[in-house]
Amino acid sequence: MITKYGLNTFIISALFSIGLVVIAFFIESGWIKYPLILIGIGFLIFSMNFFRDPERTLPKEKNVIVSPADGKVVIIKDVFEKRFLDCEATQVSIFMSPLNVHVNRIPIDGTVDFLNYIKGDYLVAFHEKADLRNERSEIGITSKFGRMLFTQVAGFIARRIVFDLKLGDSVSIGDRFGMIKFGSRSDVIVPKDWKLKVKLGDVVTAGQTVLFEYIDE
Repeated sequence: MITKYGLNTFIISALFSIGLVVIAFFIESGWIKYPLILIGIGFLIFSMNFFRDPERTLPKEKNVIVSPADGKVVIIKDVFEKRFLDCEATQVSIFMSPLNVHVNRIPIDGTVDFLNYIKGDYLVAFHEKADLRNERSEIGITSKFGRMLFTQVAGFIARRIVFDLKLGDSVSIGDRFGMIKFGSRSDVIVPKDWKLKVKLGDVVTAGQTVLFEYIDE
């Protein structure tokens, strides 16, 4: 299935790919014809892979925060989060390569109580300061376990952030809410009373991999 968040871009890409193949059939030189066909087919396959939107198996537990993105955990650090949480917190940053699924999903049941979109720079997404300097969306959810913040961060290639959330929206864990086109990053920031369940280098899956668990002591 192709995601609705990138359907228009996918259609344009598909038409471009088909156009290259059609043009190639009118070219007599094999040195030009066959490479052009391969480029057209290759670009179509890449587009289908990038804009795919597979189903996911959600966790049964409700006291967890799942990954909002597919990718690799590249940063885990302690921060003081002052935009929404106003407390000491743990940040997990997930890097999405162009080969990952780029549809983003809601990390936990709750209400959208903070929503901010910031235009910014385009550092490589895994840069330590990308979360503070790059174009990004910042989304805060209040759940029955408290507040959490997560982001969509544009990277060096990715320059188009898409989301369809509004302040006051009630959201459920695993809901699709947007995407970042062509390589990007997502940060998840939670207070210290959440137990970290991943480590650096882990490969995570949106809506499925548990990043944090809330343990009421």
